[in-house]
Amino acid sequence: MLLAAFAGGLFACNDQPTKTEEPQARQVAQYSIEQFYKSTNVGGGAISSDDKKLLVSSNESGIYNAYEIDITSGSQKALTSSTKESVFGNDYVPGGTSFIYSSDKGGNENDHLFLQRPDGTTKDLTPGAKEKAIFFGWSRDNKSMYYQSNKRDPRFFDLYKMDTTTWKPNLLYKNDNGYDVGALSDNERYLALVQTITTSSTNLYLADQQTKQTKLINNDSTPSSNAPLQFSLDNNTLYYLTDDGSEYQYVVKYDIPTGKKEKLYSTNWDVMYMYLSYNEKYRVIGVNEDGKNKIYIFDHKTGAAVDFPKLDDGDVQGVNISRSENKMRLTVGNSKSPNNIYVYDFGTKELKKLTNTLTPEIKEEDLVPAEIVRYKSFDGLDIPAIYYKPQQASANNKVPALVWVHGGPGGQSRAGYFSLIQYLVNHGYAVLAVNNRGSSGYGKTFYKMDNRNHGEKDLQDCVWGKKYLASLPYIDSTKIGIIGGSYGGYMTLAALSFQPDEFKVGVDIFGVANWLRTLKEIPPYWESFRKALYEEIGDPNTTDTVRLKQFSPLLHASNIKKPLMVLQGANDPRVLKIESDEVVEAVKKNNVPVDYVVFPDEGHGFLKKENEIKGYGQILSFLDKHLKGDTTKAKLN
Repeated sequence: MLLAAFAGGLFACNDQPTKTEEPQARQVAQYSIEQFYKSTNVGGGAISSDDKKLLVSSNESGIYNAYEIDITSGSQKALTSSTKESVFGNDYVPGGTSFIYSSDKGGNENDHLFLQRPDGTTKDLTPGAKEKAIFFGWSRDNKSMYYQSNKRDPRFFDLYKMDTTTWKPNLLYKNDNGYDVGALSDNERYLALVQTITTSSTNLYLADQQTKQTKLINNDSTPSSNAPLQFSLDNNTLYYLTDDGSEYQYVVKYDIPTGKKEKLYSTNWDVMYMYLSYNEKYRVIGVNEDGKNKIYIFDHKTGAAVDFPKLDDGDVQGVNISRSENKMRLTVGNSKSPNNIYVYDFGTKELKKLTNTLTPEIKEEDLVPAEIVRYKSFDGLDIPAIYYKPQQASANNKVPALVWVHGGPGGQSRAGYFSLIQYLVNHGYAVLAVNNRGSSGYGKTFYKMDNRNHGEKDLQDCVWGKKYLASLPYIDSTKIGIIGGSYGGYMTLAALSFQPDEFKVGVDIFGVANWLRTLKEIPPYWESFRKALYEEIGDPNTTDTVRLKQFSPLLHASNIKKPLMVLQGANDPRVLKIESDEVVEAVKKNNVPVDYVVFPDEGHGFLKKENEIKGYGQILSFLDKHLKGDTTKAKLN
């Protein structure tokens, strides 16, 4: 996604690119885009009050809807049947089977919160025409829902409380200055507020609703990233993440009465989350270890590790423990299958898989595992990357390749599953998903390396990713393209504009073409992030415009001479459709082949299967024509 902002940094490694022993090449069945999208994406997993059901979101029907899974039998039933707008389940209303879900209009990101009752009737709880609402949890007595909304001021999110009898909102915190609520104590006395300074530094404040005093928690003498996690059950402790004095994020325990800080958990990777169960029996910590989340479970009172079954090749995306503290839901992915939902029973020690998201029409052994590699960039910096090698590739059957660039700035390519990548690899394209400087997950030094430098050194990292691919004996070095979405789309356009001889083709998926316009037209609810964004990329209202013009691909599109494909959602509030419209028109003037696909019912990211099938299927056709050419499959050794 465009402009995801969480910490990342420097990772040292050996001088040579890391490689595993080459498996013997073999032909595999090739699957259609329709087959790949018969697989299902599933997420969420709120546990019902009686520990019997899970509320999940799934695109099984072709569009995201809310589903309920019976934990004992594994049976699943649809709770919503939307055919137009995506529906994402948030949580059951405590004590019953009513639930809250969120949904926007065609990807415009103005999400509303809806109540659906057992009889199927629904109520829009946040009906403002331009309102964006975010579910924030339940009160300790289970009688009220918390949520954030920008209905009062489209720039900022206030915190509201809504009782579950009348469903009428009550304003708890009025946000007039961009100090966003990150956590609320159970007694509602304390708020943890976040002030964004830059994309790599934030201030954390403790607001006391009783004394009306607000206190800065972090050390203000050195910039650091600080993010609240949650308050303790007794309301006397705030847990938060910080990278103060460290390359990596770690957990701090802050004692409110005394102001004492204690480092609770740290490692040589970023801690991504810490989660305390309802009555604080368990502490779950998720660590981003080289592109995959690993979890560690502790007895919160004693600090002793809790035995837990090993998850091979598992990337634990999320965790939720039931209020009874008897069951834990895990959302787990790997590189060869979409995320699956598991439930762990703390009493029986059973880890149960409740979903099988990969379509049975595809054999998992025909897909390829993600491999972690590192290569040197132009200045000797080690660049981490996720690599996918086609099984049919060999020195006698050289294959074309793609440099894949993630969103952001500040995102991270991870060793997870994406149908489009596996589809392309299955059809004979090697894919190197680079984590160029500026990516998160590798320490804060690495994360800040592309500040005010987008389109230069980060682009060189991509070019040197191409050089790494070209060095592999089974890659056709004359047939390497670049592809990416959002910020990765910008990098694609930048590559074709500023390094026009490097890549043979480019695929831009809703990428920034004109920084001046994008930075001025950000959504209103990004106001608290605006200054940080300008600090990293440039302020379009100052002399920064010189550099922004210099590195806006649209203004240099006359340099583009290699075939380009562009995909865009018409309702995208982050990268406006006009960005793609204008770059397509500009490239057409160069008499360069351009394919343009626009979805009228999508935003910043494609959620409907029919659109993914159409758009991603056309990507393969474009690459087969302009990158692979007429090359026929050579025989294997």
